[in-house]
Amino acid sequence: MARIRISYNAPVVLTFALAAVVVMFLPEQMRGHWFSAKPTLHESGSYIGLVSHILGHANWQHLMGNFMLILLVGPILEERYGSMSLLAMIVATAIVTGFANVLIGNGNLLGASGIVFMMIVLASTANIRRGEIPLTFIAIAILYLGAEIMHSFDKDNISQMAHLIGGAVGGAFGFMSAGNKKSPGQLADPKARAIAA
Repeated sequence: MARIRISYNAPVVLTFALAAVVVMFLPEQMRGHWFSAKPTLHESGSYIGLVSHILGHANWQHLMGNFMLILLVGPILEERYGSMSLLAMIVATAIVTGFANVLIGNGNLLGASGIVFMMIVLASTANIRRGEIPLTFIAIAILYLGAEIMHSFDKDNISQMAHLIGGAVGGAFGFMSAGNKKSPGQLADPKARAIAA
């Protein structure tokens, strides 16, 4: 009988989630200082916060809401694009949303919701081909991003700006990678396909 073991199947996504959990155990003042993107770059820790804000969360509910989706969609994206590519996408999204907060934000930005929206929109382009726009991408853009535009006028302490920018970055990554991804049949060894046929 084969032994079943637990595998660390998505190292970037799992390490990201574990790091965010560890940060939640830090004192609130430390989280607010080192793990938030500030609206100015003149404070100490502000440059670190341009990236580290994706690890800081206001409370456990905020963290769980973000990472339920990241842990659902992230491993699929990590398998499709590779760990290093997904890590680069996460860091790029963090930097873009961090700088956007400097330019147009009026408070500290913290949380991984920009990464959530990047992953959702990126997943909607998973089977994109060069010269095509998937209907799933259009549906996600209308449902998710359209709702964020409508809620951007609410006074709810939620950064719709980070959601919209994360979604835009995810769409950009999806369209830039069109035609560069291999189909599942192409990933297999040609000899193995011949034997299986």
